[in-house]
Amino acid sequence: MAEAILISSSSSSRILFSNTTASFSRLPTFHSHSPRRLRPPAPLQRSGASVATGPAVTEDKTQPKSAFQIQNLTTWLLMQEQAGHIDAELVIVLSSISLACKQIASLLRTSSIVKLTGTQGTVNVQGEDQKKLDVISNEVFCNCLRSSGRTGIIASEEEDEPVAVEETYSGNYIVVFDPIDGSANIDPSLTTGSIFGIYGPDKQCLIDIEDDSTLDQDKEKCIISVCQPGTNLLAAGYCLYSSATVFSLSIGRGVFGFTLDPAYGEFVLTHDNIRIPKSGKIYSFNEGNYDLWDDKLKSYLDHLRQPSENGKPYSGRYLGCLVGEIHRMLLCGGIYGNPKNKKSKSGNLRLLYECAPMSYLVEQAGGKATDGHRRILEINPEQVDSPADAHFHRKPR
Repeated sequence: MAEAILISSSSSSRILFSNTTASFSRLPTFHSHSPRRLRPPAPLQRSGASVATGPAVTEDKTQPKSAFQIQNLTTWLLMQEQAGHIDAELVIVLSSISLACKQIASLLRTSSIVKLTGTQGTVNVQGEDQKKLDVISNEVFCNCLRSSGRTGIIASEEEDEPVAVEETYSGNYIVVFDPIDGSANIDPSLTTGSIFGIYGPDKQCLIDIEDDSTLDQDKEKCIISVCQPGTNLLAAGYCLYSSATVFSLSIGRGVFGFTLDPAYGEFVLTHDNIRIPKSGKIYSFNEGNYDLWDDKLKSYLDHLRQPSENGKPYSGRYLGCLVGEIHRMLLCGGIYGNPKNKKSKSGNLRLLYECAPMSYLVEQAGGKATDGHRRILEINPEQVDSPADAHFHRKPR
């Protein structure tokens, strides 16, 4: 994209997200209707079913819908399995992730009450001080994925290296995740989130590790197989923890958002096939680093602050949470950037845990993800904590 050259002269990983022509999907009109006899559902396809090439299965909008009829995440996943878009193993993995997100949402709501604010006194592999909930949320994610019995390797931003799962019975999916994105927002009760990506199993890496064993060279090579480009993703998503808890997901056929109803603890479909709006009015950069950026990027931001043809400039907003920024961009359009600077020359976001899953979602919603030279999804991380210089962008005015 042409605008990428405007702000990037480096070959380091740089994300630029933008939307192409898109529009909001409209929610269906709800009507009450008299009871009628329901047809029995078709048998579900089992694991190993061929993958269909059509769009994700959604509700039949040609039929009138009861005002009390809802579709939760579990039902939606089973519909995708029935259509052959995913297999039963992946349904279980995604369900285990949604359970972890529910637990984390509950912990965040009561963090100040039960004294879970503040730092843990430890540092993660990126050299960042870990919050108490960083550590606890990481454990929640790991436990839910292990108990699913369908994950072979899990890799967390809070861990030094990927971990092979002994409890795998089948599936052997590779799951990468950031359990708490924007953890600096925990103590003041601001927006946070979780990010995840799921890769298919590597048949050469189906290993079984006993509790007291050590990894030999072959097994270490297998663990490193988690470093895959985003083009290999089977599914990706995030969970937003804010005024509402929203679980957004893509299995490669659009982006769907599910809002947690606290009354009965279910994620309910509220955003059907999200498309990024054609135009946006918000840009989001940490302008405290303005003097550390290169001149081309400064010129670009100066341009955004100039009034457009309608007499209004872009409005500046910054949440300090990638999940919150991308969620807003999916629904409202706009620009987000976390560029490299003189003190952080390789960028701040992690390609594997953050950039690749978010790039996947943005492209599925009709946007673009690029470092100014190539798609972010085509970049192969050299190691699990490879950083990326990130720009989430749309076409300039």
